[in-house]
Amino acid sequence: MASQYDVIVLGSGPGGYVAAIRASQLGLKTAVVERESLGGICLNWGCIPTKALLKSAQVFEYIKHSTDYGITVQGEAQADFGAVIKRSRGVADSMSKGVQFLMKKNKIDIISGVGTVKPGKKIDVKDKDGKTTTYEGKHIIVATGGRARQLPAVPIDGEKVIEYRKAMTLEKRPESMLVIGSGAIGVEFAYVYASMGTKVTIVEFLPNVVPVEDEDISKELAKQYKKLGIDIFTKSEVTKVDTTGNGCKVFVKTPDGEKTFDVDIVLSAAGVVANIENIGLEEVGINVDKGKIVTDDFYRTSVQGYYAIGDCTKGQALAHVASAEAIICIEKIAGLPHVEPLNYNNIPGCTYCTPEIASVGYTEKAAREAGYELKVGKFPFTASGKAKAAGTPEGFVKVIFDAKYGEFLGAHLIGNNVTEMIAEVVAARKLETTGEEILKAVHPHPTMSEAIKDATEAAYGEAIHL
Repeated sequence: MASQYDVIVLGSGPGGYVAAIRASQLGLKTAVVERESLGGICLNWGCIPTKALLKSAQVFEYIKHSTDYGITVQGEAQADFGAVIKRSRGVADSMSKGVQFLMKKNKIDIISGVGTVKPGKKIDVKDKDGKTTTYEGKHIIVATGGRARQLPAVPIDGEKVIEYRKAMTLEKRPESMLVIGSGAIGVEFAYVYASMGTKVTIVEFLPNVVPVEDEDISKELAKQYKKLGIDIFTKSEVTKVDTTGNGCKVFVKTPDGEKTFDVDIVLSAAGVVANIENIGLEEVGINVDKGKIVTDDFYRTSVQGYYAIGDCTKGQALAHVASAEAIICIEKIAGLPHVEPLNYNNIPGCTYCTPEIASVGYTEKAAREAGYELKVGKFPFTASGKAKAAGTPEGFVKVIFDAKYGEFLGAHLIGNNVTEMIAEVVAARKLETTGEEILKAVHPHPTMSEAIKDATEAAYGEAIHL
């Protein structure tokens, strides 16, 4: 007789563990199947440990520029690369243990092993000893996440050509590195290694770095990275990596012809792909399209009783998206009233390089293409008292409003700590707040966040501090 549950979740990342906790809160007997570590990629190899690495890099940068703040440090600061990596892993381990505590607190069963969905609302789980046990659930949620995309021309060998997991555990800092791709993963690692002394080159296939961002943001980040000594090649493609020598000889097709680079390490950061192979989708009959599981607005798949959330579905591959989807999915399963579909146009994106990037809603280009007449305002942090006092005047806030009705269409921020500022815009857009209302909302001074109001004043021709 198979063990029976109301909900079984396959995967324990920020989609899976949140789904399990919310299900338990709503009185559903719940189990989570996990093949590796609780918390998934985000807690163990993504969101959390990378932020620890970035903080170490930022602290090192502060120390190197301490005289700018009137502080003299005796001797030359040194980055202990091994200690930096060790701290990052320690932070990740503590967060994973925190998820274990939450599972226990909410009386959720943890089933360790490799799970495969089966017809009849079942999951087979093979444990480390090779033994397979079958579990039954009234509702099966697939939350298997994603992994690094491997480019056909650039096979990852885990030694000289690496992906983000290896980049977080290198035994020593490479003297040189070429990063393929300039999305969040690429530019974050580029900053970490460049700050610690590695010569970094970024190769981006599209016309701009951080290509999903507003073009003004992309240009500003490129400017700041070039100041840091990072070489950037856009509209360029890595065609081959020769690893037969001591390092890597990288062949890159650029608008100016083919170039070659000799580097110690190549980091492939060309996006993620869903983990949907060999988990039983075909046997169950669950529809897949373009490498993603097909769902409706409440994450129901094509087969009744089976659901999918997070990176294995069509939404943005972000931890907070997976968590939001998890709660909507579970609350619909539990029959709660007034469960709303997620608005994917009001999802904040954050990139934790230095300067940080945060954005939500339409870019200026997308808003114009959608037919809006716009009011656009920008406020540079060079005019911010708080930013100047902090010694971080780089970047700006850009806001976009519909000229006719004042609808808050989007915001794009680059600068120190801006990832802590974007939630104001998300909440304002959710509440259908207009530009005029932002103007009348008193913001504290001196803060970084008042730049949102300052940029709004600029959009409406009422700038005080510009």
